[in-house]
Amino acid sequence: MSIKMISWNVNGLRACMQKGFMDFFRQADADVFCLQETKLSEGQLALELPDYHQYFNYAEKKGYSGTALFSKEEPIKVTYGIGVEEHDHEGRVITAEFQEYYVVTVYVPNSQRELTRLAYRREWEAAFLKYIKGLEETKPVIYCGDLNVAHEEIDLKNPKTNHNNAGFTDDERKCFSKVLESGFIDTFRYFYPETRDAYSWWSYMFQARAKNAGWRIDYFVVSESLKERLADAKIHSEVLGSDHCPVELELKEKEAG
Repeated sequence: MSIKMISWNVNGLRACMQKGFMDFFRQADADVFCLQETKLSEGQLALELPDYHQYFNYAEKKGYSGTALFSKEEPIKVTYGIGVEEHDHEGRVITAEFQEYYVVTVYVPNSQRELTRLAYRREWEAAFLKYIKGLEETKPVIYCGDLNVAHEEIDLKNPKTNHNNAGFTDDERKCFSKVLESGFIDTFRYFYPETRDAYSWWSYMFQARAKNAGWRIDYFVVSESLKERLADAKIHSEVLGSDHCPVELELKEKEAG
């Protein structure tokens, strides 16, 4: 038996529901299913998911950001945000504590055109790393979501022309390098260090998806202490419904004894 986790930036859950969300949700049959960019306010959507406990973090601004986490097993505890007031208005983080680890769904702020939010993004990155390292003092961490960064040139189709665009600035890439240097693993690259043309987001313009001119900006990142339990990481580029596709992590069950 293995444990299956899925993460998907749905770019508006209500819109994605009209484009086959439930078909993939049922087919995936994940133990934990994490969403980003739900763009919901409380009471706007009631989901019939009889086998899952449901948790939502809504942005204060309507139709913006937001995260969700659905789990077959009821978590020991669920918290919202990272406990830093200035970073907790946009519904970007949900943390579910389980017996053996924390699962965190996160929607990292986009630096925006002209990099208008890059300075804020730097502050966010430092606060988030401090947060997950704090969790790690208690038990290992699995965090997933739209991290809004392509880490290396292999992680996007056109690295030269996109250098210093939002999501591929030196600053953002260094922030992610720092996460890995702090004892975390980018699970997809752990299994597939040389794989090219593996992307999780495509612009809606210029037929980018048809041409597979994409970026890998959706991740599962885990504490190094979970390395022995990593079974596989996948990118479901065949799944439509959003400008992002779902990504997956498979974990081996903990060995008894």
